[in-house]
Amino acid sequence: MNEIKVLDKQTIDKIAAGEVVERPASVVKELLENAIDSGANAVSIEIKNGGIDLIRVTDNGSGIAKDQIKTAVLRHATSKINDADDLSYIKTLGFRGEALSSICAVSRMEILTKTADSLTGAIYTINGGAQESLEEAGLPGGTTVIVRNLFYNVPARLKFLKSAKTEGGYISDIIEKIALSHPDISFKFTNNSQVKLLTSGSGRLKDTVYCVFGRDISGNLLEVDSEDDCLRISGYIGKPEISRSSRVLENFFINGRYVNDKVISKAVEDAYYGYQMKGTFPFSCFNITIDPGLIDVNVHPSKLEIKFFDSERVYNSVFRIISDVISKRENISGFTLDSNKHPETHEISGEKTQHAFREESAHDSNFSTFYPESGNMDNSATEVFSKNAPEPFETERIKNINYFSDIQDVYTTLNKDDNFEQTTVFDNKFISEEAASKHIIVGQIFNTYWIVEFNDKMYIIDQHAAHEKVLYEKFMVQITAGEILSQKLSPPVIVSLSALEELTLEKYADHFRLAGFEAEHFGGSEYALSAVPATLYTSINTKDLFLDMLTELSQIGKARPETLLDRVATAACKAAVKGNNSMTVKEAEALINSLLSLENPYNCPHGRPTIISMSKYELEKKFKRII
Repeated sequence: MNEIKVLDKQTIDKIAAGEVVERPASVVKELLENAIDSGANAVSIEIKNGGIDLIRVTDNGSGIAKDQIKTAVLRHATSKINDADDLSYIKTLGFRGEALSSICAVSRMEILTKTADSLTGAIYTINGGAQESLEEAGLPGGTTVIVRNLFYNVPARLKFLKSAKTEGGYISDIIEKIALSHPDISFKFTNNSQVKLLTSGSGRLKDTVYCVFGRDISGNLLEVDSEDDCLRISGYIGKPEISRSSRVLENFFINGRYVNDKVISKAVEDAYYGYQMKGTFPFSCFNITIDPGLIDVNVHPSKLEIKFFDSERVYNSVFRIISDVISKRENISGFTLDSNKHPETHEISGEKTQHAFREESAHDSNFSTFYPESGNMDNSATEVFSKNAPEPFETERIKNINYFSDIQDVYTTLNKDDNFEQTTVFDNKFISEEAASKHIIVGQIFNTYWIVEFNDKMYIIDQHAAHEKVLYEKFMVQITAGEILSQKLSPPVIVSLSALEELTLEKYADHFRLAGFEAEHFGGSEYALSAVPATLYTSINTKDLFLDMLTELSQIGKARPETLLDRVATAACKAAVKGNNSMTVKEAEALINSLLSLENPYNCPHGRPTIISMSKYELEKKFKRII
């Protein structure tokens, strides 16, 4: 057996760095969190070669005192907690005290910093964790951390990094998420001397959403601002038509910290159930304010995951709040015959971006002064800019960190497009008792779609989607009233359940009975499925449906019991009238009236739209009546 011995400090530091510094984006994340915790309201990030050659993060925060700068890079050195008890009530983004220590262990790092009450600052140079120099220097207030040659002394880690473009993309993603979580801070991100993101720091989340995602998304937002006895949600979700095939547009923040959380994600997606297509995911960008004592943020090295001490309660709160916002809007999708409209994008060095600032120009990569001429900005821009921008400085070590001169362009763009939110049909609702008497049913096209005229719009209704929705709602009423008939199975179907599935069946037994299922213990881990909903008996594999529901409900805290009833009702919609079937005007009128009487008539149970609209204005534009 080999001798047991204590590793040397250099090896320990490199192992610790491996837990915190996975790639250049990890460095940027840690440095940005430190900048935010320092009280900065303006932060500049510059990278070269995907962050491998250079990462420079500059802020105008509180700075580090000269007599504490050496302590700041020691392992587990932090000003954010004092003892173990503080871990139960963390309010800052960083707290472990590992960031600077881990970064400097695998790079060549310089820290330039000055506090507001000091006449001079200090420049501290560390090479691979070893101190090289500490010098006094004239610097502005705040901190600049320069990281060069990342992983130069850990070649195995360097080998597994992806291309510079990909690593730069990871960094951009981190910066965008942090910018969204802190709209009151101005962020500027420069990649290989090209500005990729610039936010105003106005404090308005919608401005930052516009800068990050562009006009298409920022013009289709629903505001969320609600609370209960568990938590508060503030921010935006997207209208159902804004969706993607992955969760790329889901952005959740807990007390200002970006997190990947399955409980919140599931609650939001369940709230959109029935409002958008199955397999698509909604846009969301909101902050959840919750008592820090009810969460544990110390469960993952990169702090991207958290643990709720009562996840089911959090799920129910988020689901209720998001559902309430979606259900109160008239979500009829509009369409246009103009195929030339695209989101505002431009291409920079082969990378497509959707940021609010205009095309790159020659002066973008040459920031010669901190302050633009005040006469070129409106008063609000001047006020915020002068408040945010750090003081100018130039030393032999650092030149041209003049990085906020473009902030006026963000203000110009945002002020010009402040009315980018699309109009809704709230003022002249298509779906109301008063409006129903004014609907004019024009006729059916393609034996599938019905055209209805109302005021200055044309509405098109999909008869199959509409009938599915009406049947679904009817079936749900029967379920909740306990009027569902069961079909006995002879012989019963035997199913094997895991221990977790058994507990789930026991917990939600009443919901299964309500939906028409009957299951009895058959011995060991097997159960006899002796009855199923009569409506589904011949139209669907009820055994698979039963097991799918158990699997979904077994995700404790991540699914609502009503999901069971939704699934049964959705499966019962097989009897809906199909497309390419002719209907009389009276049949269509009865169907449309039934549809419009529902609480959510806008989407079928699978999420497809039942109604779309087109304005008279768009038609007249197409016929050149309006130029």
